[in-house]
Amino acid sequence: MMKYLVVVLACSVLSEGIVKIPLKKHKSIRESLRDNGIELPYQDPALKYRPYEFADSANMYINNYADTTYYGAISVGTPPQSFQVLFDTGSANLWVDSVYCNTQACNTHTKFNPQQSSTFSFTSKYFYLPYGAGSLRGFFGYDTVNVGGIVIENQEVGLSTDEPGSTFVVARFDGILGLSYPRISAGGETPVMDSMMARNLLEANIFAFYLSRGGQQGSELSFGDIDDSKYQGQIYWTPVTSQTYWQIGIEGFQINGKETGWCSNGCQSIVDTGTSALTAPLQFLYGIMEIIGAQQHYNGRYTVDCNQVYNMPTLSFVISGISFNLPPSAYISQYNQNGYLFCTVNITPTYLPSQDGLPLWIFGDVFLREYYSVYDRTNNRVGFATAA
Repeated sequence: MMKYLVVVLACSVLSEGIVKIPLKKHKSIRESLRDNGIELPYQDPALKYRPYEFADSANMYINNYADTTYYGAISVGTPPQSFQVLFDTGSANLWVDSVYCNTQACNTHTKFNPQQSSTFSFTSKYFYLPYGAGSLRGFFGYDTVNVGGIVIENQEVGLSTDEPGSTFVVARFDGILGLSYPRISAGGETPVMDSMMARNLLEANIFAFYLSRGGQQGSELSFGDIDDSKYQGQIYWTPVTSQTYWQIGIEGFQINGKETGWCSNGCQSIVDTGTSALTAPLQFLYGIMEIIGAQQHYNGRYTVDCNQVYNMPTLSFVISGISFNLPPSAYISQYNQNGYLFCTVNITPTYLPSQDGLPLWIFGDVFLREYYSVYDRTNNRVGFATAA
């Protein structure tokens, strides 16, 4: 975050011996956000004298593992214990592996030990969390959490006690930090973002994701600010239709610019950083695969002829009157197996409709690598701009 006047560069010495230094003022957070349609409420300037209660904003560089998982470091406790967590807009709770769990999934990850934290408080509240893949059980406690330099005291934290199966065994992270609405929080616990909002820790009640592609690093999660260097053009906004997940409406679905009519009566989509694929309603999946010429592989995934990838169609979603395109390079990935090159379609089915019965898509990382995404809790809307 830029918050100081920057002294530039060139200076000239006048004949009188006076040094003339031109000044260039960079845009403040408030000005930058206003340019993107976000007007900040007045904040008492004296809040800056209260450390740990006002952190303005934070840009966190997060890890990209094989274009399937985006995760980064947070700390819990005093002194801080560090964990890698998946930042997930598709769930609401924060949890980490703990010393009270001895399943294989826990034993292959860093575990939190509350006995080594002077600020931890136990509770008698237990939880069960099911995800699209994997589940766990645990109990809640309270402790100091540091996310990108933003310090939250007495934040609810889930400690795992049982992580069955193999899903979390191979995970690159030690826990999950949910960023959706509190209505879907297990146990009614306060999500991290809501704690930041309640304590006026952010300049604006927003966060934003830039997801790198091709397995490259450089992904970023911003709290309280927008990083103008991570997108091109303007941000287009659309309202949240259900304050549970980050759910939005879809007005149309096009293939190579031709409207399919599949969403003529409306579709819904959940914007989910914790899902790697683009997920399509089951009733649309087979039509998509037929049009792009995909064949179902023995493992259930669909593959295409790698020589035909660039001849495949562009998929487009019409959202609040704007078309958002996914070229084949976005939804096809290549991998080598036993010396053979395969091209896989990163589109998977969802079997359930949205809560209002409309066809439900999930905009996972396949979509979000193409578009910088901004999540505005003040105005309950999502913004998309072409990723840089």
